[in-house]
Amino acid sequence: MEQLKSIGKIFYGLGIAGIGALQFIYPGFRPVLLPIPPESTQDLNFLVYLSGAVLVFVGIYIAVRKNVKTISLFLGLLLILFFLIGHLPNRLANHPGILGAWTDALKILALAGGAFIISNLYPAGKSNAIITSLERIAVSGKYLFAFMLIIFGIDHFIYTEFVQTIVPGWIPGQLFWTYFAGVALIASGLAIFLHFKPKIISMLLATMLFIWLIILHIPRAIVAPITDNGNEWTSVFECLAFGGMAILYPYPKFANSVGAEV
Repeated sequence: MEQLKSIGKIFYGLGIAGIGALQFIYPGFRPVLLPIPPESTQDLNFLVYLSGAVLVFVGIYIAVRKNVKTISLFLGLLLILFFLIGHLPNRLANHPGILGAWTDALKILALAGGAFIISNLYPAGKSNAIITSLERIAVSGKYLFAFMLIIFGIDHFIYTEFVQTIVPGWIPGQLFWTYFAGVALIASGLAIFLHFKPKIISMLLATMLFIWLIILHIPRAIVAPITDNGNEWTSVFECLAFGGMAILYPYPKFANSVGAEV
């Protein structure tokens, strides 16, 4: 358990830190954080760099420190605020019925869930009303992750033509793998909701995500044109964070403080 906790925590923390670091390399907010076009952030560079620095610091802190309950809770809150203030109004105002348009909004909710998943690994200490409230919200962490998995799985069947173009050309049967991945994502999400074989599902999901990281996301990021504005590298760090979350979600060590099974 301790080894898994350390590995998952490192992957998640480095994923968050990587997303933050990209804001010093490419203009504007990463789309997963705020849906603001880079050309509209010329007067917001201070906030772009500040939010990037916060994510780098918090991500590295989570990756290397032992008890990171409090900082994980506040990271989860920050990411939820990004969703509520940035993504949700934007999505409700712009074609809310298009499922694919919710991609970044679902990702930031899942990343918030990842911070809450990590916070659940540690016992409740001396806390105030804010911390106590966040601990109650943190119980939802794995469900935010599961919800994203299910919706992304459904996307594989709605946007099949696009998704199969992402499968590397050297792999035969792109359509098969598109459907296979969709089924796997939906099944993983449902298994998390139903608490079905959590340790087995966790390892299978993490393995799938890390395979995608190696054969899909990293190669795409390496060859991405400058006009991509770092979006493929953002996907690399998102996938790294999601892989860490997949490792960690079955292991809430202190069930009495978060209302989950040990």
